Amino acid sequence: MDLNKRPNDMARINNKELADAFISEQVALVREQVGDKKVLLALSGGVDSSVVAALLVKAIGKQLVCVHVNHGLMRKGESEQVIEVFGKQLGATLVYVDASERFLDKLSGVDAPEKKRKIIGGEFIRVFEEEARKINDIEFLAQGTIYPDILESDGVKAHHNVGGLPEDLKFELVEPVKLLYKDEVRVVGSALGLPDDMVYRQPFPGPGLGVRCLGAITRDRLEALREADAILREEFDKNGLAGKVWQYFIAVPDMKSVGVKDGKRYEGWPAIIRAVNTTDAMTATIEEIPYPLLHRITERITSEVEGINRVLLDLTPKPIGTIEWE
Repeated sequence: MDLNKRPNDMARINNKELADAFISEQVALVREQVGDKKVLLALSGGVDSSVVAALLVKAIGKQLVCVHVNHGLMRKGESEQVIEVFGKQLGATLVYVDASERFLDKLSGVDAPEKKRKIIGGEFIRVFEEEARKINDIEFLAQGTIYPDILESDGVKAHHNVGGLPEDLKFELVEPVKLLYKDEVRVVGSALGLPDDMVYRQPFPGPGLGVRCLGAITRDRLEALREADAILREEFDKNGLAGKVWQYFIAVPDMKSVGVKDGKRYEGWPAIIRAVNTTDAMTATIEEIPYPLLHRITERITSEVEGINRVLLDLTPKPIGTIEWE
């Protein structure tokens, strides 16, 4: 029996009853697999790692050690939410590492998107390795592998895992949701009591805002991006668009234009709104945003965010434009 193949007769988890049955089954399997040993998990705050963390807290409690690395490229409030939900509410063993300055120093002056991705991915592994070496008796590594990861990578999970760790840190894997599709993971997360804004969090690239702060990242432009993105998300939430739009975000390019503020010339960056709908991420259509809401978002961003003096709307479907800009 191929343990990486979803059985044909496995029912789609689409309600709490099925989710609870799955959770009970996985709790027993995890306890059997790990015994009294410790399990390490890189907890990003994304849907998959959060659901795995909540499931493992239920199964093995303090034997789970979660490491959350803040690389300085998170959206506003995300690291704080991880600390609140897992460190305080669920009582998980949580190691929080603020490595933002370290990452931003490494990224200084780097404008090539692929090079930025490699630096962020490589540095994450190094930080995670350093933390792993500080903890004794770790024998297992938990990962938020889900079934599409296995299908896409032909059985070898290639992204948002912690591959690349040195040979002496090779752990046995714990992957409790590896046979589930994304919608099932969300149902399981809700059944575990995770907050909706974490369970239904939209897809977020591994390099985070690093690929939305276009070109070479600077601290001031990154902070402007983070604040503008938070305003966009807040206004979508308030106006009922959050659940209707698959992905929406701000990108800020490395260019300035002249404007007027307080009666004086004011050079600032443009904030570009991207809002798309898709079922498979292979193609994407543009979401219609009501003009009164666009005016409201523009007014808030240009008046509340230091450094931004224009707001643009990206109307390009996929193809021809990819969902992310970089």
